[in-house]
Amino acid sequence: TYLMAEVEIVATYELFNINRTKLENLIHRIFDSARLDIEIKDRFGKPVTPREWYLVPHFVIDEAVERIRDGSISGYVYDPQSANLVHRD
Repeated sequence: TYLMAEVEIVATYELFNINRTKLENLIHRIFDSARLDIEIKDRFGKPVTPREWYLVPHFVIDEAVERIRDGSISGYVYDPQSANLVHRD
């Protein structure tokens, strides 16, 4: 993730036997509706639009990780209106 400031780690997760590229694409698909639409300037003053910052409650991330672990994530996306994962066909 592209960061330009100190961060506080609030949770870590361990997943095994998962292709990292597919995992990243999956996370982008699930949380796309909650992507933060922001433009910041990098250290050279050039505008940058981060694509990996999302506004999602921790409990939803916990659920998504658990569904990834157990294989039940297929068809789920984040719904910002209800602040929950919802199944979409």
